[in-house]
Amino acid sequence: MKTVRILIADDHDIVREGLRRLLQPQPGWTICDEAATGREAVEKACRHRPHVVVMDFSMPELNGLEATRQIRKAVPQAEVLILTMHDSEQLAREILMAGARGFVLKTHAKNQLVPAVTALAKHKPYFDSGVSAMLLHTFLNPESQLAGSAPTGRLTPREREILQLIAEGRTNKEVAARLAVSPKTVDAHRANIMNKLDLHSASQLVLYAVRNNIVQA
Repeated sequence: MKTVRILIADDHDIVREGLRRLLQPQPGWTICDEAATGREAVEKACRHRPHVVVMDFSMPELNGLEATRQIRKAVPQAEVLILTMHDSEQLAREILMAGARGFVLKTHAKNQLVPAVTALAKHKPYFDSGVSAMLLHTFLNPESQLAGSAPTGRLTPREREILQLIAEGRTNKEVAARLAVSPKTVDAHRANIMNKLDLHSASQLVLYAVRNNIVQA
């Protein structure tokens, strides 16, 4: 039986410890590493090539959706399980579109985490029962997908990264240093973001990021 390598990504030490305690005792499973930011999760997924990544949705620097997109592109065999406090239909669709095949509410993690990782390790999807009901509703009512489509889909991956970093309160210089680009490049991206989303101030940008679950309030 192969050893299942699991990467845990959450920005809270106590949550990572709790997840480790639930997962580590399972026969044939090993925690290959932990990450405290979305960017760190991508880097460590590329380094360790885990079978399953257990990721908090609300990660700093790079949120769970964007980190999932990058992990699935760089390590296609890795399955991603998203843990979140939110259970909206739009969020469920965005998680699926990002490439994650598992979605569990944090309030249910104690009972559903092990079954979810078990399924994903076999490349089978796993969704919280409440999420499954929402996805069934979407399947039976496809017109609702158009009504709830997220405008962030118009942004490029780099624009989504910059949007999150700015909404987290980082200056253009800090964003430029973080992404190894020039401040002028960040300025250009910021202007494109605000134009695409029809935003006209920094406060509107932050409010947009909060309302669309890109950052937490």
